[in-house]
Amino acid sequence: MSKEVAAFGKGGEPIPNTVDRFEDTEVEVKEDLKFTPDSVQEDSSLKEQLPTPTGYRLLVLPFSRKQKTKGGLYLANETLEKERIATNVGYVVSLGPDAYADKDRYPAGAWCQEGDWVIFGRYAGARIKIEGGDLRLLNDDDVLAVITDPEDVVAG
Repeated sequence: MSKEVAAFGKGGEPIPNTVDRFEDTEVEVKEDLKFTPDSVQEDSSLKEQLPTPTGYRLLVLPFSRKQKTKGGLYLANETLEKERIATNVGYVVSLGPDAYADKDRYPAGAWCQEGDWVIFGRYAGARIKIEGGDLRLLNDDDVLAVITDPEDVVAG
């Protein structure tokens, strides 16, 4: 005689004996970002909707990691939002009229240009939240490096 003992979860529902294998199913992605580097590159009219930096400032869109990693893992929306806020990598949307104009400070020329991915200091610039996304306004000397692929830089 064998006795089967039924296990019950917190809500009183029975716990199944087997677990269905996770397949590549659709995960709901929180897409409230209108302004992303990809969208600005694809639709130049979006760039006109963004603020224009003045003086020696740069307008930067912070990097936002994809929800599905290269290894196939899905990241939670909360994780993506925390990374977006803490990131120190961004896409240069536009430069102010005086950015890198001082030949004494920048004898080799501009450190970056529109369309570059850059690394900047963690607390550098002003964080601006607008409908459609977050932005950063940086001083021209806040740029620490130019990179080719933002996925290669790990937030930390």
